[in-house]
Amino acid sequence: MRLESKAILQIQKPISEVFEGIVNPEKMTKYFISGSTGRLDTGMDVIWKFPEFDEKFSITEVKIETNRSISFVWDPETVVNITLENLPDNSTIVRVNENGKELNEENLKWALENSGGWANFLACMKAYLEYGIQLRKGAFDFMRKG
Repeated sequence: MRLESKAILQIQKPISEVFEGIVNPEKMTKYFISGSTGRLDTGMDVIWKFPEFDEKFSITEVKIETNRSISFVWDPETVVNITLENLPDNSTIVRVNENGKELNEENLKWALENSGGWANFLACMKAYLEYGIQLRKGAFDFMRKG
């Protein structure tokens, strides 16, 4: 049995704006990451930095279908799949699924933490894209070392 973390949320913006909010580092740094070496694009590897962690995260095996899906690897055991669905009211459903880890106690903790992390990603993206609010700003300062 393989574990998966997942989250889903509806964002009141057109699919093209939501897609751009995910692949464009200038937008992503407003609600999720603190830095990126580039835009997410098929075949391109980038490095993400988060404000609350000292580590940098390599984003590899990026596959993009414009306004439909984004997938990448940042943990060699898992694949992140983000899918977008356009609704008749011109809003977008965003689904995040990360899977691949085997069932054991350590990986069960991972699944719970990552499901919460992806829910946070979606909530922060919604707040930023819909209202320009940066929910992550200062939210994880307590996690910084020193």
